[in-house]
Amino acid sequence: MAMAIRLSEDAEPTVRTELMEQIPPIAIFLQENRSNFPLVLSEYLIPVVVRYLTDPNDQVRKSSQEVLLILLEQDLIFQHDIENKVCPILLALSAPDSDDDCKAEAVSVICRLASLLSKSTVERLLLPRFCELCGDGKLFQVRKVCATNFGDICHAVGQEATEKFLIPKFFELCSDNVWGMRKACAECFMAVSYNTSPEGRRTKLSPLFIRLISDPCRWVRQAAFQSLGPFISTFANPSRAGLCIREDGSLSIRPPAQGAASGSACGSPTAGSCGSASTACSTKPVPMEPHATMDGPPTEASDVLRVRNSCDGPRENPLEESVLAGAGLARLSPEANAFLKCPDVNSLPLHSLPGSGSPACLGRPEDVFSDFLYWRAPLPDISGDLELLLGEAGPQDVGGGRPGPVHSGRVARSEIQKVLDSLQEHMMGDPDVQAQVQVLSAALSAAQLDSVDEPERKATEGPNEASGSGPSAADRQPAPPASAPHRERSTASVSRSTNPGEPCSGTRDLAETEEQRRDPTPLEENRSKLQDVIPQPLLDEYVSMTDPARAQSVDTDIAKHCAYSLPGVALTLGRQNWHCLKDTYETLASDVQWKVRRTLAFSIHELAVILGDQLTAADLVPIFNGFLKDLDEVRIGVLKHLYDFLKLLHEDKRREYLYQLQEFVVTDNSRNWRFRYELAEQLILILELYHPSDVYDYLMHIALKLCADKVSEVRWISFRLVVAILQKFYSNSESALGLNFINELIVRFRHCSKWVGRQAFAFICQAVVSEECIPVDQFVEHLLPSLVSLASDPVPNVRVLLAKALRQTLLEKAYFRNAGHPHLEVVEETVLALQSDRDQDVSFFATLEPKRRNLTATTALGKRG
Repeated sequence: MAMAIRLSEDAEPTVRTELMEQIPPIAIFLQENRSNFPLVLSEYLIPVVVRYLTDPNDQVRKSSQEVLLILLEQDLIFQHDIENKVCPILLALSAPDSDDDCKAEAVSVICRLASLLSKSTVERLLLPRFCELCGDGKLFQVRKVCATNFGDICHAVGQEATEKFLIPKFFELCSDNVWGMRKACAECFMAVSYNTSPEGRRTKLSPLFIRLISDPCRWVRQAAFQSLGPFISTFANPSRAGLCIREDGSLSIRPPAQGAASGSACGSPTAGSCGSASTACSTKPVPMEPHATMDGPPTEASDVLRVRNSCDGPRENPLEESVLAGAGLARLSPEANAFLKCPDVNSLPLHSLPGSGSPACLGRPEDVFSDFLYWRAPLPDISGDLELLLGEAGPQDVGGGRPGPVHSGRVARSEIQKVLDSLQEHMMGDPDVQAQVQVLSAALSAAQLDSVDEPERKATEGPNEASGSGPSAADRQPAPPASAPHRERSTASVSRSTNPGEPCSGTRDLAETEEQRRDPTPLEENRSKLQDVIPQPLLDEYVSMTDPARAQSVDTDIAKHCAYSLPGVALTLGRQNWHCLKDTYETLASDVQWKVRRTLAFSIHELAVILGDQLTAADLVPIFNGFLKDLDEVRIGVLKHLYDFLKLLHEDKRREYLYQLQEFVVTDNSRNWRFRYELAEQLILILELYHPSDVYDYLMHIALKLCADKVSEVRWISFRLVVAILQKFYSNSESALGLNFINELIVRFRHCSKWVGRQAFAFICQAVVSEECIPVDQFVEHLLPSLVSLASDPVPNVRVLLAKALRQTLLEKAYFRNAGHPHLEVVEETVLALQSDRDQDVSFFATLEPKRRNLTATTALGKRG
């Protein structure tokens, strides 16, 4: 150690650097002999490492930093030395008045050190300095290092300290003037979100992320879109998705009892979305409390539209439901409130007033918090135009007199059309404007329906017009027929109440529900895109990643990033919200870039687990069929997980792929032997999914074709497939099919004119005995005579495999070790003949005892041919 100290003081930097490289093995030696050298490392070597952190030579400093991290990873430094020797020097190097180069290096070491220390040590010693460095206004390199490692620091200190100290600093870095800082923040956004509470993730980080996505710098937007899918995945709640991730990383379905607390009985958090089940049950709106979800988000627009499954009869109050729908739609766009606002309570009949707990009239929409309105960009104000329209068409609905002339309705329709025309040019890239267009289209259709029904309305109003004390005009408006689209019914019922004297027929309501199910309208489709698992703007931005304009303005690989993270987003939303991603998935599956389709092909089996068998059969199977006919670069993704996907299908659907499996043998490039190798591996697994007769009719022929492949690696794995097929036949008591297959093997391989085929027969027989896949008596009767006859084969490589099969496998079985077995003498005579073979390798393996055999030499010699 005294010599090491003298070397550490050498003036030559290369000597000091070499000394640093020798310290880790010396430290390991001292650790293994701690009883003899308990304090040598702490008293002699640690001070040298710490002193070199301030060495004037760059190479020496970098070497000492690496050595320090290695010692910490190996847990070779005492906690006392970390707090009293290592941390003080790092804090001094990162002080505001320290050298700029040393400060940047010290920050990097602090960030890497944080993941190796305990939470209390990091929070007590390093966190204050890290927060101070995040606001370093002198060197942007220091802030860049802090932003790059921000996620690691959050993970080291935990959720409480992250939200209390780090989130404010993260907001500052996301607003930094240097675009590299904002890009680094976007890249580590998922790690920061992972260490934040669900409420903070939803209310704080989500608006911040939307701001990064719309950053003026293209590189920042590019990094943000790449992190969008991972960030969305941090909103995942296993109790709502119905799935969980096991320790080995595989997806598993949660038991129903564990997922019961996730919400409604049908498993869907939104109206009209009950997974893949299609029932004729009516829906009844129920009041929803804020923070009712598992992760405690605030009430959203979809919370207002949430429904409860009610199969006990028709809707009790159609007016209440229509007003509820209007209130939910109003949150899509504040400018549409004029068409969808709740009727005045004083103008409604007494019996139609909703109860105090009803969500029908929740006050002004702007008084109810809405995440959608909170995040979206402001829209041009068109409320003045809408008020003008209502001023012309409104008296017909809310006044007490007769409806106005027909030409007034025509004027209203023409004005609505003008507003629609003005919005058309803005609707391509803005979902908010699209929502406005759909609402105005609904109003226009309702106005057209009113003009068509005008003669009927006049004919039915006769007796009521003469009575001045009768029901008001709003009460006298007849309900639209059941055959009208739901879009028109919902709009009309918001502006007019139902006739109090006309009973609400349950039969008519059920007919309307059935008509709504058969004929979805654009308004309903827009409503179906809503969900409450993640903030809606995040989902809108994610769906927009398939827009070709994004590839031009952000990144040409943006569709690939979207495809890569789609299973995680689908897991987060749950299968009940698959309709939000279905169109996006279909767009990606037809993308012109093969690498996008390849990414989907590699993950389609995981998505099938997430969606379940019904949605898989309806939405994924067609795409899966398309991938089967795609390029080899795409087909390999399907092939690698072919078993995982097929096992999720119903038996009848699975049988449809038996014939298509033969297409995998043909590839675009015959040199792509790994494709055929993967096919053989998958077929070994797929055997359990099919009946033995199907295996005999379809898969057996594929296996025999692969056994004759030009590439030896493909042939060797195919021999394993042949053995698995034999085991399939005999384990299912299909001895007739097994015997036919054995005869086919004898004809194709034992009597093959090429020595490679005869060698394959010896290998197959050895594997059959080793795996014990058929009864031993069947082997002795049908395979052993042909196997023993190979002893006179002229090719040594064939006799080598025969010697290994007889000496190292067959004679090891207890059946053959019985002294009275009639075939034992034949086998022993064959082995004695092989021991005196003229070829040294044959005699070696025929003489070698099984317990003394060298596995490495055996494998090398077995593949030498």
